[in-house]
Amino acid sequence: MTEQAAGPLSGITVIDLSHVYNGPYATFLMAMAGATVIKVEPHGGEHLRSRGDMGGAALPFAMLNSNKRCVTLNLKADNGRVLLREMVARADILVENFAPGVMDRLGLGADALLALNPRLIYGSSSGYGKSGPYRDYPAMDLVMQAMCGVISVTGYPDQPPVKAGAALCDFSAGVHLYGAIMTALFERERTGKGRVVEVTMQDSVYASLASNLGMLHARGGDVPPRTGNRHGGLGIAPYNAYATSNGFVVINAPGDAHFRSILDVIGRAELKDDPRFATRSARVAHMQEVDALLEAWTSQHTKEDVADRLLAASVPCAPVRELSDVVLDRNMHERGSLQWVDHPDLGRVVLPHSPMVFEGTPRAPLQASARLGADNAAVFGDWLGHTAAELTALAADGVI
Repeated sequence: MTEQAAGPLSGITVIDLSHVYNGPYATFLMAMAGATVIKVEPHGGEHLRSRGDMGGAALPFAMLNSNKRCVTLNLKADNGRVLLREMVARADILVENFAPGVMDRLGLGADALLALNPRLIYGSSSGYGKSGPYRDYPAMDLVMQAMCGVISVTGYPDQPPVKAGAALCDFSAGVHLYGAIMTALFERERTGKGRVVEVTMQDSVYASLASNLGMLHARGGDVPPRTGNRHGGLGIAPYNAYATSNGFVVINAPGDAHFRSILDVIGRAELKDDPRFATRSARVAHMQEVDALLEAWTSQHTKEDVADRLLAASVPCAPVRELSDVVLDRNMHERGSLQWVDHPDLGRVVLPHSPMVFEGTPRAPLQASARLGADNAAVFGDWLGHTAAELTALAADGVI
């Protein structure tokens, strides 16, 4: 079985039992860093692949599973578990995000696999963790946003709370899972021993609420539940989405110098000494007036013009763009973070590369996500050494 292109994780083999977003994103990052990632799926495909007929799930699967080998394996069959153990004996990392207890019930828990391969890094992710009173609660991103407080702080104070549009909890857990596994891999270089690492979706999100928690600490029961597009801690002004002639633009002026630059751009330099606007604290106290001042100007211009003029003055801002614009972002395409790929099932699509750039090592070319079971022969035959006759028998028995 050929290795991935050269990269920091070249020579590392990963067994990926995970599904949907958080585990597959962690292993995608490993694949793009040069690891050989073997995605193990049930016969019907992992959940995200099998939801492809429900509108849009096929593209996320392609986004998270580039550069992976794809095999099918029935872990409920005795011979299926035998094959997985053979893989683990040769692997460096195993990643799973099943509900707590599933792997143990299959006889494939962390203790059993580390006994087989003491150098294994066993990475596990779930909603609430393997211990604690919420251990057996089912968890998906929407549920986690509710439990973690994300929904309660999203939206406007006079309207019902709404979820974040992005799958924040899933992907935050995926990034933390990658970090935990890489930390354990670094430790293994020193000690020669593997270990189990665990990341929960709930734990991964808490720190992102820093601004909101800061306001809770400062104001207690007086804290507003939601701040709309304003700062989560209501500690900065201007900080909002402002109407333009063709959409919206966001503007954030964390420092006094930023606001003075805004006044220059909008032709209101005479307000620099106005006590309502002279300091950040004063602007926060007069937030409504600050927003009205800016929107009176932004509404007369396009969002692109507003952004260009304020960025030229080093003011943090951006037009609120549609996804159809984001997928064509010239900065990300020029840097290689987004790339056009001819996918065998989806046609020509834009797919992401890893956000991590390893200077001096060219980005590994994106390889389209493989079809279900496409690498069975290469993995179970070439890598594990099973004969064609054995593979035929395993297929006939419903193992692969």
